[in-house]
Amino acid sequence: MTAPTSLTILGAGPAGYPAAFLAADLGVSVTLIDAAPALGGTCLHRGCIPSKSLLHAARLLSDAREAAAIGLDFAPPAIQLEKLRAWKESVTDRLAQGLAQLAKARGVRVVQARAAFASPTQLRLAAPDGTAAAHDFETLLLATGSVPAMPAGFPAGHPHLWDSTAALALAEIPETLLVVGGGYIGLELGSVYAALGARVTVVEMTGGLLPGADRDLIVPLAKRLRGIFQDIHLNTRVAGVADDPAGLRVTLENAKAGEKREETFAKVLVAVGRRPYVDGLELEKAGISLTERGFVSVDETGRTANPRVFAAGDVAGNPMLAHKATHEARTLVARLAGRAGHAPAPVPSVVFTDPEIAWVGLTETQAKEQGLEIKVSKFPWAASGRALTLDRADGVTKILADPDTGKLLGVAIAGPGAGDLISEASLALASGASVADLARTIHPHPTLSETLGEAAELHAGLCAHLYRPAKPPRT
Repeated sequence: MTAPTSLTILGAGPAGYPAAFLAADLGVSVTLIDAAPALGGTCLHRGCIPSKSLLHAARLLSDAREAAAIGLDFAPPAIQLEKLRAWKESVTDRLAQGLAQLAKARGVRVVQARAAFASPTQLRLAAPDGTAAAHDFETLLLATGSVPAMPAGFPAGHPHLWDSTAALALAEIPETLLVVGGGYIGLELGSVYAALGARVTVVEMTGGLLPGADRDLIVPLAKRLRGIFQDIHLNTRVAGVADDPAGLRVTLENAKAGEKREETFAKVLVAVGRRPYVDGLELEKAGISLTERGFVSVDETGRTANPRVFAAGDVAGNPMLAHKATHEARTLVARLAGRAGHAPAPVPSVVFTDPEIAWVGLTETQAKEQGLEIKVSKFPWAASGRALTLDRADGVTKILADPDTGKLLGVAIAGPGAGDLISEASLALASGASVADLARTIHPHPTLSETLGEAAELHAGLCAHLYRPAKPPRT
């Protein structure tokens, strides 16, 4: 395909604005369209950034309450909700202002409008002031992201029913909060409200928290969450929701145990996942189809059935992660411009609970499902000097490798800062490194990053701070 001279992008989130900036840097004329008044999308305004701001506040509250264990006593923290909310919003505002300045400096044309396809080569734009306009495009990138999913049976629009967007608004601290869904969104937001003083109950339909993550990583997290949450109900679903003077009356059903009961909560947060956002786009007018799961259907290059239209990020498929969206969109733009894009790389996942959980590459669960033979080396943080100085000996670093060649297949970490530590593993996997390569990398002491080196040394049974008899080589 001939490199386009102009590119239109729908959506200014973590797929859209990085794609726009790269295209402009490569000399392409860019129009970036989004219905919101500020760039950044859900991640910046209603997701990643505000949630991490609140998780930071929650961590400070927990640290103050737990400091007595190391001989430091603090007065009970006083929560100024309005000031906390303003601080959270100031973080997003500063980042949004920075994006606006970067777009202006690059000459990106930013249009605030709702868009719908009028034809395979034209959009219909509706501005906030009610005016309408047509926009013809040469090449277009769909990067409209995703929105919280709300299953049938919940009273949509009810003042006591929250999705993640409403929870992040921090309008109040409810006395009681039911979190429906034990995935990363539910556990992160549940942790925030528990730290702020709400009595939090979590219900999860499956038999464990964070379905999909290896169970041994969940152990330290589940233990900690059971100490801060009122209740955690597994194998449990919401069988009914009814209005109640005190909030919402919820019927909880545990089919495995054959139990059903009713409880009343001041607020109910539904955090069962997200769905691709294609509402009102009228994709059929552009000849664009959807998959069975509602994602925009694309080929391996990101192209839709319309040869002029591409898609990237949450709207184009799982995993719904901001960093995956950015990498995917920028790679697509580089390819369109005739440049070599980034090679496919393993996508790390991070859950920003306390402790954090992060993994990249093959998981032990996946290996078992695929019948793959692997060698697992786990280094407990109880043997880490740095972890002990932080009073956080409950973490673990795990490495999966090929038992014959030692090739690195996957890494998983549970513990404070796991989301930052996983990047070294991501680079190692992307570079085709072996466990030996990771073991001979010098890690500064005393740091938590040393646990990666120690776990790698365990592969050969030669770890300094944990004794594992070496096994004879396989023949």
